[in-house]
Amino acid sequence: MMRQTVGAGLLLMVFLLIAGCSGSPYSSENRIQKALERETEPVEQYRIGPSDTLRIVVWRNEDLSVQVPVRPDGRISVPLAGDVSASGETPEDLAAKIEEGLDTYIRQPEVSVIVTQMGSHEFSHRVRVTGAVSQPSSQPYHQGMTVMDVVLGAGGLNEFANGDAATLYRQLDGNVVAIPLDLDAILNDGDISTNHRLVPGDIITIPERRF
Repeated sequence: MMRQTVGAGLLLMVFLLIAGCSGSPYSSENRIQKALERETEPVEQYRIGPSDTLRIVVWRNEDLSVQVPVRPDGRISVPLAGDVSASGETPEDLAAKIEEGLDTYIRQPEVSVIVTQMGSHEFSHRVRVTGAVSQPSSQPYHQGMTVMDVVLGAGGLNEFANGDAATLYRQLDGNVVAIPLDLDAILNDGDISTNHRLVPGDIITIPERRF
């Protein structure tokens, strides 16, 4: 049920983002260029999120070492330390917070946090393709993934697709940038000028032709 709730929330966010872009077809050249520069962003350190499962190891205190889920409110329950806010923290930072909570009860506590199940990552670290493809889908993100990879992973364009009017939506500074794609050129002509590398959270939409 927790994953269904997270997934439904993300899908709702996706449709809201797309709806917010409907006022104009594409963003300005400046915004598009800045958004495409996100392709070269370094991989960020993993941030814990709701539905992750964590293994908390307290050195020399096996009775305090537990495996716990991150609740929808972003918190976890740790023996003696009580409820601790985990969402948005790196494992190292969360370990430091737990050590601070245990310091009253244990002399110089040493804590390790291991992410054993990346439930939040499963939903947030994805790319999506909608519209006139054979199988609209939400696909796990992989380093180096491109527009063509995702479209082919969705079974390719269907017979009604207007491939040269496709759009890539990407978040930038809290807003959404609409980037033009020419899928007909990519798939049929070998022109890969718009075969951009993707980043997690990207959405590709392909409209149907108007007859």
